Amino acid sequence: MKVIKEIIKDHIAYRKQIWKLAKADLTKTYRGSALGWSWAIIKPVVTIFVYWFAFSIGLRANKPINGYDFFLWLIAGVVPWFYMGDMITTGTKCIRNYSHLVTKMKFPVSTIPTFVSISNMIISIILILIVIMIFWIFGYPPDIYMLQIPFYVLLTFIFFTLWSLFASFIGAISKDFINLVKSFVTAIFWLSGILWDADSVTIPWLRKFLNLNPVTFLVNGFRNCFINKIWFWEQPKRLMYFVIITIILLLLGIWSYKKLRKEIADVL
Repeated sequence: MKVIKEIIKDHIAYRKQIWKLAKADLTKTYRGSALGWSWAIIKPVVTIFVYWFAFSIGLRANKPINGYDFFLWLIAGVVPWFYMGDMITTGTKCIRNYSHLVTKMKFPVSTIPTFVSISNMIISIILILIVIMIFWIFGYPPDIYMLQIPFYVLLTFIFFTLWSLFASFIGAISKDFINLVKSFVTAIFWLSGILWDADSVTIPWLRKFLNLNPVTFLVNGFRNCFINKIWFWEQPKRLMYFVIITIILLLLGIWSYKKLRKEIADVL
């Protein structure tokens, strides 16, 4: 509890600096490019087009899902993944990326994963708003189920900020851990039901195992808002599993912060 209080206290005391650094991190990402902020939209659009072309034209898997065009089903799950995928990698190395805040000034290291997560989430929210507009253009205006979107955005933000809190301290100590995480990102993407429906797996135990994946839960959650029209309380077991895994991640984050915070400045 002492460590949790310390982390919360640091976030409250440095709340203004956190928002300023989140804005600076966002600006730094697109600084120096001619198109600037446009790259935040162009890169995801190109990626979505490649996936759509591969599955619809190449594999001819362009069948409607729950009455919705495959393209709509695709973007409802892929767009939230852009934030998740970025946080898995950038969250792991965020303390290394901002080592000057640790070595050259007195700044609470526990807040670094937070402002990096905020920076990435701002882009994710913009993309989700674009997805809502695309659904509207296709004839599916916002409905009551989309009121859940902020709930899933919050769950996504909390989970991957905690992941960054845990992984960034280990990543600051070991580059091998950063490389290990990078090597698993592709596997996580393909095993999380982002380009295919995890509920379509016919083997019961395998389907349950796949749905234990937090990424699968969050991706399905966004699709429940756009496609499946399911409230989050209608799947209580999946929500409970996600909460349990999130609590475990919180404990791991506290452990890594407590054990490694004093060593990081020397290592970096």
